[in-house]
Amino acid sequence: MPGGCARGPAAGDAWLRLARLALVLLGWVSSSSLTSSATSSASSASFVAASAQPPLPGQCPPPCECSEAARTVKCVNRNLTEVPADLPPYVRNLFLTGNQLAVLPAGAFSRLPPLAELAALNLSGSRLEEVRAGAFEHLPSLRQLDLSHNPLASLSPFAFSGSNASVSPPSPLVELILNHILPPDDDERHNRSFEGMVAAALRAGQALRGLRRLELTSNCFAYLPHDVLAQLPSLRHLDLRNNSLVSLTYVSFRNLTHLESLHLEDNALKALHNGTLAELQGLPQVRVFLDNNPWVCDCHMVDMVTWLKETEIVQGKAGLTCAFPEKMRNRVLLELNSSDLDCDPILPPSLQTSYVFLGIVLALIGAIFLLVLYLNRKGIKKWMHNIRDACRDHMEGYHYRYEINADPRLTNLSSNSDV
Repeated sequence: MPGGCARGPAAGDAWLRLARLALVLLGWVSSSSLTSSATSSASSASFVAASAQPPLPGQCPPPCECSEAARTVKCVNRNLTEVPADLPPYVRNLFLTGNQLAVLPAGAFSRLPPLAELAALNLSGSRLEEVRAGAFEHLPSLRQLDLSHNPLASLSPFAFSGSNASVSPPSPLVELILNHILPPDDDERHNRSFEGMVAAALRAGQALRGLRRLELTSNCFAYLPHDVLAQLPSLRHLDLRNNSLVSLTYVSFRNLTHLESLHLEDNALKALHNGTLAELQGLPQVRVFLDNNPWVCDCHMVDMVTWLKETEIVQGKAGLTCAFPEKMRNRVLLELNSSDLDCDPILPPSLQTSYVFLGIVLALIGAIFLLVLYLNRKGIKKWMHNIRDACRDHMEGYHYRYEINADPRLTNLSSNSDV
């Protein structure tokens, strides 16, 4: 059966092809499963590696709140004892208020990459007691710095100028706020002048020559050192409110040619003298605020009253009133005349009574002394005669001896008589 012989081999070839196709399909399925398993294992390994890497530089420190859109980082009331090390480099406004920093060391904000965009730094209320030299180095864009409400017992003279003021570039600061930075107790003020410490930091080198706004309110300044403003030629706004300034005699405003506002409210000023008045009048665009000072309206106020009537730079001058003496209390300065301002020593009634009583007592003592002398006049006269006679006898003896020593014959006679 040729037909049968011919048909058998054809059917065998067909089955062989089907078997080969089945093997190919099995191989493709197994290879694809191996590839997928390898891919999944590789992806899981890459996920584990990614989770094990450190946070990227742009991420936010754990205790802080960050907004990359606003370029702001807030680490407020977190009890931080040091500046966070992983601040994002995009930060432009940094708030570190209400913490426990205590000490701000040199290079406290030095980072890699640097915080090149940081423009506003607020450290108020963070219990800072010491700011060391170079604490704000490597912040090339820093424009505003607020250290208010910190008990600064130690403020380095080079805090704003860098650890080496001679080679450090000028500070970019435009606004410096140092309100209420009194040390924790009065002992620090006895050991070191608080006013001198602040003045040294402001005048170190030429670091703050670009400063335009300076706030020094509520620091109990009793005086201002004469050169505290010498290195601040660009200053436009100076706020000295709520201190204890008694006089401005020693401080000079002459070089502050750009000054626009000077706040001296709520101090202890009694009068402004000719030198200060002339310097303020010489500033072309300044506005001066003098409210709530205890002005003493006596003869030392004549120049200031005359100046107030002529100048236009004092804001609210119509509301300035006298505080002393009692008879002048609440009198408006602009309404005073030279005849109203005198320096007669008018004592308060209580002191006048004390002086009258003292005079009466002294008069009684004198009267008693004279009475004793009068009653003992005879005894005193006799005592004086006895003294006179004793002095006379004594002087006669001296005179006799002088005559003997002066005449040689009497000297020889006296010698022979002695023999």
